[in-house]
Amino acid sequence: MLVVPLGGLGRIGMNWTLYGHDGAWLLVDAGISFPDEGHEGVDAIVPDPTFLAPIRDRLLGLIVTHAHEDHIGAIDRLWPFALNVPIWATPFAMGMISRRLEEQDNLDAVTRHVFNVGSSFKVGPFGIDTVRLTHSIPEPVALAIHTGAGTVLHTGDWKFDPDPMIGQPTDKEKLRRLGDAGVLAMLCDSTNAHKDMPITSEAQVRAAFARLFATRKGQIAICCFATNVARVASAAVTGVAAGRKVALAGRSMRNSEAVARSLGLLDGVPDFLAEPAHLKGLGKGEVALVCTGGQGEERAALARLARGDRRFPSFGAGDTVVLSARIIPGNEEAVEKVVSKLRHRGVEILMGTDLLNGLPLHVSGHPGANELRELYELVRPRFALPVHGTEMHLTAHARLARGAGVEAALVTEEAELIRLTPAGARVLGRVDAPLLHLEADENGDRVPYRPRMALG
Repeated sequence: MLVVPLGGLGRIGMNWTLYGHDGAWLLVDAGISFPDEGHEGVDAIVPDPTFLAPIRDRLLGLIVTHAHEDHIGAIDRLWPFALNVPIWATPFAMGMISRRLEEQDNLDAVTRHVFNVGSSFKVGPFGIDTVRLTHSIPEPVALAIHTGAGTVLHTGDWKFDPDPMIGQPTDKEKLRRLGDAGVLAMLCDSTNAHKDMPITSEAQVRAAFARLFATRKGQIAICCFATNVARVASAAVTGVAAGRKVALAGRSMRNSEAVARSLGLLDGVPDFLAEPAHLKGLGKGEVALVCTGGQGEERAALARLARGDRRFPSFGAGDTVVLSARIIPGNEEAVEKVVSKLRHRGVEILMGTDLLNGLPLHVSGHPGANELRELYELVRPRFALPVHGTEMHLTAHARLARGAGVEAALVTEEAELIRLTPAGARVLGRVDAPLLHLEADENGDRVPYRPRMALG
C-alpha cells in the first residue's frame, strides 16, 4: 500500500491522506488549515487539488472520519468545480457537509454515500471497516482499510471517553479484534502524545455546568465549538434544570444543532429559543446563551456580544462567560482582545483550563500518552505513522510507539510517499503538492475555488 499524508504533519490541521493500492486511490478527509496573521484576505489553506490530475481517473472517492473543520473544511470550497469524487460519511458528518454544499447551490452536483458507525463497505480494491470512537463531536470513526497488501488503521481524532453523553464509548473490542487479525500499520492522532493525561469525560463537563448554573445568579454565556453537540446539549439540560431559558448564537452552531436534532442525537434535550434577542427582558437569573467564537473570531457571536451588539443581552457585572474550549495556539491574542472587553464591563471570565469545584469546564477530545499506549496494546500494529501534530508531537508519538513494540515508527513530512508492505515501511520520495490559499470575500465569507481546468 502507498500512503501520502498531505497535511496534519508538522501542523495541527489540514488533514488529507491519500491511500493507493492496486492502481486505485482513496482520499481520507479533506480539511483546512487556517492562515497565520499577515495573510490578508486568505480564508483557508489546502493542498492544491490540481496536483491530483495524474491520478484523477483512479481516485475513487473521499471517506470522512468526522465533521471537524480540519477534516471537512475543504469540501464545500473545492467540490464540485476543483474536485468532484464521491464522498462517504456518517449521517452527522454528511448532514454538515450537505448543508454547506446546499448553501453554495452545489448539493445535487456531488455524489454522497452515507454509512452508519461500525458498518463496512467496499470501494474498489479497498475494504473499509469503520470503528466507533469518541471525540468532541458526534459519530467519529476510525477506518480499518483492508487491502491485499495488509490492513492500515486510520484513527482520525479520538479519545477514550467512558461517558460521552451522546453516542456510545469507543468500541475497544472491535479494535482488539482488528489487532488479533493483524494490522500492518496505524496512522494515529498525536495531539497529546507528549504527556500522560487523566481520563476525562463529557459527563464531567455536564456536572460542572450544573454547578455553574446553581451558583451563579447573573446571566451566563457558554462558548464552545459549534460541532461539540454533547457540550451544547449539556448547557441546555443543565440550564433549563436551573430555571433558565437557553438560546443559541452563531450560524454554524444552529446548523450543527439542526443536523443533530434531525438525526435524533438530541432526543430529550430541551429546545432552544429561536434567537438570542428573545433572552432580552428576562431576569438575569433566567438567561443562558450558548455561542461560538471561543477562538477570538472577529465576526463570531462572542465577539459581537463583547461589542454590545443589540441582538444580544447586555452583559456586565455579575454575569459570567465560560470559554469551554481549548485555545488553539496562535489565537491567544485574538481571544484576549475579545474577553478584555467583557472583563472591562465586570463580566467574570472562566477559561477552559479552569476548574469549578474540582470539575472541568472543558475536556480535550484527544488522547494522552496513556490512552495511546492502551490503543497500541489493543491494535498491535507492526508499523506506526504518527499524524496530526507538530514535530514535537510526532516525535513523542514515535518514541511511545517504539516503546509499545512496533517494528518501526516513521516520522515523516507532508507530501512524502510511504510504501507499506509486509516486508517493511519506507519513504520513497515526495509528491509535488503545492498549497493553495483560498480567499475570503469583502465580508469575510468563504469563496469557492474554481480552477481554470476542473478535475471532473
